[in-house]
Parts: sequence; structure tokens; C-alpha cells
Amino acid sequence: MYTLRSFLDAVMVPGVMLPVSLSLRVLLCIVPALAVIGIPLGYYLGRKKGGGAAILDFLVSLPLVFPPIATGFILLVIFGRNGPFGALLKSVSGISLVFSFWGVAFAGFISGLPLMVKTVQAAVRNEIEGYIEAAYMLGKSKHTTFFRVVLPLLRRGIVTGLFLGIARSLGDVGITLMLGGNIIGRTNTIALEVYNSVFVGDFNRAFVLAGMLGIISLIVTKITRMRSWE
Repeated sequence: MYTLRSFLDAVMVPGVMLPVSLSLRVLLCIVPALAVIGIPLGYYLGRKKGGGAAILDFLVSLPLVFPPIATGFILLVIFGRNGPFGALLKSVSGISLVFSFWGVAFAGFISGLPLMVKTVQAAVRNEIEGYIEAAYMLGKSKHTTFFRVVLPLLRRGIVTGLFLGIARSLGDVGITLMLGGNIIGRTNTIALEVYNSVFVGDFNRAFVLAGMLGIISLIVTKITRMRSWE
């Protein structure tokens, strides 16, 4: 029978702490990236229609509908050591995405970005278009309107999208497996370690890690339903 003490004892073993530590370091990288890229992108797609915006919207939405393992394969081909962008990135910055921490972080970012963008995009279309037009009529610049009008009005959508993106990133297996691999102690995130634990028959560790993901999901659900920051 599981108790709080047995759960804590199971959490502290290296086989659990290493994936948790890796996942936390990944989050430290992708949370700022989701905010910096996801908010402007969602704002742009929420206000633009057709042409290049439609193509960009399709590309951003693709990880939501395309099988993660297939998405990861495509990214592996593009950003692999012999891929067009992978070779360029390696020569310019010395960073190799494949089978590295940066590959895991990039996979998490790609996995979580659609939810971030789509949430902000929907908020822009449904809630603030009139406020933006009013600000322009009052002579406010696009820069001032974005920071003084758009961001405060979008705070619910931003927080919701950010936490949904985080949850999606933590639970990703397919993209992370293809880009980061499943190298024990280096690129095995919490979600991948659940798979590893089941594969070797260590169901106790799998329960602990799955329980962590479940707790995070409950926290995300609670936060996204809070109204104190509306």
C-alpha cells in the first residue's frame, strides 16, 4: 500500500531524481521561449488572415494533429547533423540538437508552442479586437497598444496557454524521443522514464513518475480555472 513516506522514498532514488532534474532544466529553457515567441505569434495570427498568416498558422498547428513521432522524425531530418538547419546551427553556434539536452528542450518547445499560440490567438479574436481599434483611433502606436492594452487584456489567455504548453511539453514522448533520444542520465525526461520503467518491469518507479505528471496536470487544471487573475 502506498503512503506519503513510501512515495517520498521512491522519489529520492536516482532513477527518479535524474529525469525530474532534467525536466525542470528543460522547463527553465522553454518557459521564457514560449512566452517570448508564443505571445507575439498568437497575437499576429489572431489579427491576420489568409496568405502567409494562413501558412504560418498551419505550421504552428501541425504538432497538434500530426503524430508526435512523425513530427519528431521530420525535425530530426531538418535539424540533424546532416540536415540543412542542423549543419548550419552546428557551424555557427557549435550546438548539436540531436541526442543532447538542447534537443530535448527544443522538442519540448515545439510540443508546447501550439497550445500557447492557439490560446492567445483565440483570445485576440474573441475578446480584444475592439480595444485595439479604439487604441489606434486614440493615436496610440502599435508598440504602446501591444504593451499597454493587449498584454493586460490577454493575461488570462497568456497564463492559460503557458501552463497548457508546459503540461504538453512535460508529457511529450514522440518528439523528445526522436530529437533527444532516450539516453539514461542525459536525455530521459519524466515521460520517457515512465516508458523505461514499464519496459524493465519497475512499476513502482513508473507509478511514482506517472503520479508526478498527474499532480502537475491537476495543478495546471486548477491554475487555468482560477479567476483571481482575470
